[in-house]
Amino acid sequence: MSIIAESLGRIKPSVTIAVTTKAAELRAAGRDVIGLGAGEPDFDTPENIKAAGIRAIEEGKTKYTAVDGIIELKQAICDKFKRENGLNYETSQVTVGTGGKQILYNAFVATLNPGDEVIIPAPYWVSYPDMVLLGGGEPVFVASTAETNFKMQPADLEAAITPRTKWLIFNSPSNPSGAGYSRSELKAITDVLLKNPHVWVLTDDMYEHLVYDGFEFVTPAEVEPQLYDRTLTMNGVSKAYAMTGWRIGYGAGPVELIKAMAKVQSQSTSNPSSISQHAALEALEGPQDFITERAKVFEERRDLVVSMLNQAPGLSCPKPEGAFYVYPSCAGCIGKKTPEGDLIESDLDFASSLLESEGVAVVHGEAFGLSPHFRVSYATSTEALTEACNRIQRFCASLS
Repeated sequence: MSIIAESLGRIKPSVTIAVTTKAAELRAAGRDVIGLGAGEPDFDTPENIKAAGIRAIEEGKTKYTAVDGIIELKQAICDKFKRENGLNYETSQVTVGTGGKQILYNAFVATLNPGDEVIIPAPYWVSYPDMVLLGGGEPVFVASTAETNFKMQPADLEAAITPRTKWLIFNSPSNPSGAGYSRSELKAITDVLLKNPHVWVLTDDMYEHLVYDGFEFVTPAEVEPQLYDRTLTMNGVSKAYAMTGWRIGYGAGPVELIKAMAKVQSQSTSNPSSISQHAALEALEGPQDFITERAKVFEERRDLVVSMLNQAPGLSCPKPEGAFYVYPSCAGCIGKKTPEGDLIESDLDFASSLLESEGVAVVHGEAFGLSPHFRVSYATSTEALTEACNRIQRFCASLS
């Protein structure tokens, strides 16, 4: 009899982490590898935020804190939601966790019963389905297409809702596609939810500040105030503030839900790092101008990558509204062979052969629930992106 729980058999390790690890291993073995798999800004954490973390250490703020966050940080989060999203929350409605991932996981563990369904638009971040499964629920996927710019259509959402539906996960701008919903597009989604009062919304706003071409970010409870009492609005400091390793995410919602999530956290990790909390406080309260400056750099990288990938034979790459990913189709490469005679039968084959022949690491689309595509993260230097796209063009041109 195995020591490993049967429940672990229902989930898979994170594919994006696996790709990043594989690239690092090849690099350590002497291969020239460009990794485009990680969802992590290449910018450093701003100096004022780092200084706040150092100051917290020097001032002895290194003890346990309240389970789900210090009151000062919760107040800063309330101020942020009011200032940027027009949402009014009290500190009792806010929870702070070890990254956005913990906020999501706590919510599922605290709310899901066996048989409960969670609607997940595809393509989706790789961790959503597995967290639902670990929480005891059942993922229900709603596919989109490149023709709809990878945005879930209201009729498809309505068709997926059943009496067992408990949550809709909503991620805009999206990982992996970068797709962002306009106010009118989101209103059409919230109209469906108004007709189904048993469905709650878990909105992942992690890429809120990484939007381009004048795109206006909006979040569900902002667009439809009637959803406020059944929405968990999740965000964090990882992407916009380049604080991935600091591990601070946060969410706001009804008091009953927030208390239940705190109970889960009290018996798992307890409080997030006290030092990271004080750094996050500075992030939210300190200067914000660098966010726009860095978003401009990401926008320029996006334009470069979209242009170069669309010049690669067999690829088609839409231009997304936000985040730092593109999600090109490799349909034109399926059925072709590499110079070594290997047949490209899937996006996994495409990604594997690309890594082997050209040393470019991307994540295959099957991992995100929609094939035949692959995800490219352009959160790296312009020089590296240019070289990687040249290699991708060369690889695609070599197929026959």
